[in-house]
Amino acid sequence: MSASRLVAFALTSFVIILVPGPSVLFVLARGIAWGRAVALFTVLGNSLGVLVLSSLVAVGLGSVLTRSVVLTEAIEVAGGCYLVWLGLDALRHRRAHAEAMQAGGGPRPSRALAVRQGFVVGLFNPKALVFFVAVFPHFVDTASGHVTLQLVMLGLLFALLALCSDGAWALGAGATRDRLRAAPRVLVALRTGGGVVMLGLGTLIITTAVA
Repeated sequence: MSASRLVAFALTSFVIILVPGPSVLFVLARGIAWGRAVALFTVLGNSLGVLVLSSLVAVGLGSVLTRSVVLTEAIEVAGGCYLVWLGLDALRHRRAHAEAMQAGGGPRPSRALAVRQGFVVGLFNPKALVFFVAVFPHFVDTASGHVTLQLVMLGLLFALLALCSDGAWALGAGATRDRLRAAPRVLVALRTGGGVVMLGLGTLIITTAVA
């Protein structure tokens, strides 16, 4: 694959990544609620999920999804349902989480759990799925052969760019949360807002998929 193709793909990917989607909003909610560490491990899991998704597209899922509207909708609905569940959980425990954060401790997602949750969001990210299926073929040089390997390389590049971009969002959200730790009412409001964002986003994904 030529350097010009890689640069063009990197620029296109970066523009797509900067547009707030499920992953960015999820990371922001986690960073504000739990701080930088949880947000960064969420980003790590999300990037791994995106990498797996791109690899599935590379080995043939893209062509399957292009022919099967039902399968595409099923994947989007599954991701939307997971975000709805996380949003409801955040709303249900919003006050307990705020009190714990004010005290400087309390229950929070472990690093492994943050990675797993981020992984699921990344794996079922409809924006990334649409991007991979629709855009990947335009940057592949079929004349050079090794098409699957080229697609894997593009997916790896996309995941690395997402890791850097979403990591910056995580650091910013975590820093904001640190400054607000002493304000419990604001923390409850932020936790509620994060839950509403995830709930609304999940609902929007589901309704769009089944419309």
